[in-house]
Amino acid sequence: MKGPTSDEQRLVLFENQWLEKLTVISVRWFVATWAIVLPLILLAGWGTASPLAAIALTASGWFVWSLFEYFAHRKLFHWEPKALWLQQMVFVIHGNHHAQPRDELRNLMPPIVSIPVGALIWSLLWLAAGDAGTWIALGFVGGYVAYDLTHYACHHWSMNGPLGKRLKRHHMQHHFIAAHKNYGVTTIFWDRFFGTRAEGNQKARRENVVDEEALEPAE
Repeated sequence: MKGPTSDEQRLVLFENQWLEKLTVISVRWFVATWAIVLPLILLAGWGTASPLAAIALTASGWFVWSLFEYFAHRKLFHWEPKALWLQQMVFVIHGNHHAQPRDELRNLMPPIVSIPVGALIWSLLWLAAGDAGTWIALGFVGGYVAYDLTHYACHHWSMNGPLGKRLKRHHMQHHFIAAHKNYGVTTIFWDRFFGTRAEGNQKARRENVVDEEALEPAE
């Protein structure tokens, strides 16, 4: 899967060509960006907490992220508002991905969105908890990076291990069997906890199919 197929064009989200370019990012630039940002957060918190406290705070940040991942996907990304401008906003945020899931340049959140949002969350956590907020932010942002890379992998990489197959199958069922199920990508346990896990296609499960070509598109 190398972006839109030969008979389809990449969806245009904005008429302004410069703004449009900011809506795409390659996986290499994504990794390069966060390989700089995450160590900067770590350095900002270095020495402000004991190792055990730092680990606990980072883990709590990841736990908060896990809930954010699930509910943002369920409540915001799949929101069905009545107002046209809100419908357009949801499409720009996530709907375009369901319309064209093979586009490798839109399977990752572009930095024009993720960096400001991450900075805002870090700032709010620091204001609320001081230096401890930096460690919480590290877990939260680290969880986001792991999520986005896992999401990219589900669409574009072979995932042959037991966990990889399970994650990929779970997300492919969201795209091609039940669009309003399986909201978790890295945190698939929340779907079981909140009762939104898709039962899936029996034939696909029996044949251990994980690629989307084998599944019918969800309405």
